[in-house]
Amino acid sequence: MLPGKKFTVEDVARIALRRAWIAVVAVALCGVIAVVISKRLPNQFRSETLIMLMPQRIPDSYVKSANTGKIEDQLNSLEDQILSRTRLERIILDLDLYKSLRRTLPMEDVVQRMREDIPPIKIEGKESFRLSYISDEARTAQKTTERLASLFIEESVRDRENLAEDTSQFLGAQLADAKRQLVEHEKKLEEYRTRFGAELPTQVTVNLQAMQNVQVQLQNLAETMDRARERRLVLERQSIDLQADLPAAVAPQTATAGTSVTDIPSGSSTADQLQLARSRLQSLLLHDKPDHPDVRTMQRTIRDLQAKLDAERAQSHSTEGPATTTAVAEAAVSPTERLRQQRLKDLKLQIEDIDRQLAEKQGQETRLRTLVGDYQTRLDAVPKRESDLVELTRDYATLQATYQSLLAKQGDAKLAANLERRNIGAQFKVLDAARVPERPFSPNRLQIDLGGAAAGLVIGLLLVGWLEYRDTTFVCEDDVVRALDLRVLALIPLMVSDNERRNRRWRIALIGFSALVLAASGAVVALWRRF
Repeated sequence: MLPGKKFTVEDVARIALRRAWIAVVAVALCGVIAVVISKRLPNQFRSETLIMLMPQRIPDSYVKSANTGKIEDQLNSLEDQILSRTRLERIILDLDLYKSLRRTLPMEDVVQRMREDIPPIKIEGKESFRLSYISDEARTAQKTTERLASLFIEESVRDRENLAEDTSQFLGAQLADAKRQLVEHEKKLEEYRTRFGAELPTQVTVNLQAMQNVQVQLQNLAETMDRARERRLVLERQSIDLQADLPAAVAPQTATAGTSVTDIPSGSSTADQLQLARSRLQSLLLHDKPDHPDVRTMQRTIRDLQAKLDAERAQSHSTEGPATTTAVAEAAVSPTERLRQQRLKDLKLQIEDIDRQLAEKQGQETRLRTLVGDYQTRLDAVPKRESDLVELTRDYATLQATYQSLLAKQGDAKLAANLERRNIGAQFKVLDAARVPERPFSPNRLQIDLGGAAAGLVIGLLLVGWLEYRDTTFVCEDDVVRALDLRVLALIPLMVSDNERRNRRWRIALIGFSALVLAASGAVVALWRRF
């Protein structure tokens, strides 16, 4: 190409007229090659079926399905199962697919080839999808698609049944474990209530009322004991007064408590001395302890007088006889003295009775104070028992709620399992069965032929451009001026010989014939594709 050359519309038209035969030949050759190639390509038939997920026949408000996942998730899981080697190999053997490949390739490669011939599942809408298969034979494509659809539905039903059964079994195991924990916790709670029943918060009112009752009993008992002590003091004073009212012969000796314990009048009888000594001992015991020296001295005196009296009675009995002894003893004690002694004895018995009552009441007081301490201990332990009981009750409530929830879920799972076993749950159903394809979907021969022609046109245009780029001839005055920078003095017209005219006519005829052949070929191919 000349340097600085610029093409005009006339130049482009001239080039097209001069080199059009190159593009036409390229289009014709590439078109023929494309037709031959498309003719030799094997036909590919695709058969497809439409499957829809039908809802369960029983409303969800009555029975909830165990499988509540999205259809995309279910399809992904089922697709992985169907495309497994075990299932595809069984289909290949049952339908006798890929005969030539099985003779030359291992089964793993044949299964992989079948996976490639199964297009991805196309989801249409929310609850439907299309399953298809591609084969060299139309009948084989239809049978294989039917087999895949049936296998898909069978796997879906089996998976749903297994899911419902596994869910029911799992919930059953969890329910048994929750029941065991609940029973163990109930035993712990029962044992705790049995062990610390009196210290629980619910017994606070009872314990307070019981403690108040015991305190009232203690108060009443204290008042009763105070009255008994006052009564005893009165009786003791009466006893002292009676002891003070002795006969004149002995009164001087017992007038004062400060008199020596050994000042027993010797002029009186031994019985009077013994009685006086006993009265003196009782008076000493009112204000002295039993281990006091005066008390011990008086006790020895009483023993000596008692021994002396026994000796006198024994001697009197041996000399005068029993009757004389009795008379002497009776004569020795006057009636007044006997009344006084009887009164003293009664007072002593009353005092002893009061002492016995005081001892009993002191025992009752000790027992009641122990009860008050026990009730107070129970009240003091209420915060600790309340905290423990709250923890135990909270855990028990949690376990009980878990058990009730699992029990309800297990019931729903059993219903769902029965629903799936009876095939009245949600199921996949074939809406459009697989049909025998009427025409192959691949290869698209028209597209291949048109593509070949387009490729030939591109190649021809590239060749024309390349030839023009290589052409350095001067065609017009502008080419000379631009290339040589010289003025053109004259133009010599083109002189064409007869031979050149014949060649030009043959070239034009060849171009026309090629265009006619190309148009006829396109028409024939189009008609062949249609009919």
